[in-house]
Formats: sequence, C-alpha cells, structure tokens
Amino acid sequence: MMAVMAVYANCRHYIMQTVRGDEKIERCRLDANEKLPFACPEGCLFLEPRNVSDAGWTRSAPEDPPRD
Repeated sequence: MMAVMAVYANCRHYIMQTVRGDEKIERCRLDANEKLPFACPEGCLFLEPRNVSDAGWTRSAPEDPPRD
C-alpha cells in the first residue's frame, strides 16, 4: 500500500496553475516532487516557506487626503 504524501502549498517552489477549463497543474520549480500523483517528498530538503511581501501595495497615513 502506498502512503499519501503531503503537498507543501506554502513552499516557495510550489506552483499551481489553472489551464483550459478547470484543469489544474501542480508542479515544483525544482522538480523535486513525486510525479503521479503529485506530492512533495516527505522531509523535502528544498522546502522553503513562501515569503509574503507588500510589493505592489501602497500605504497611506491616516492624515493623507483621499485619492480621486
């Protein structure tokens, strides 16, 4: 019996894309994953938490006038 492995969706190397229709493609940028079914290897050496940034966001101080 094959054990089901986890997918580390919070890893910066994990990518999920939606293509034609509702088909989803999962892959690892480093190609470190199990092929079918897609799964990250247990204890993956390349696991890196995804960084969340504020790129593209603007911040305004409460005293700034509203933009038109």
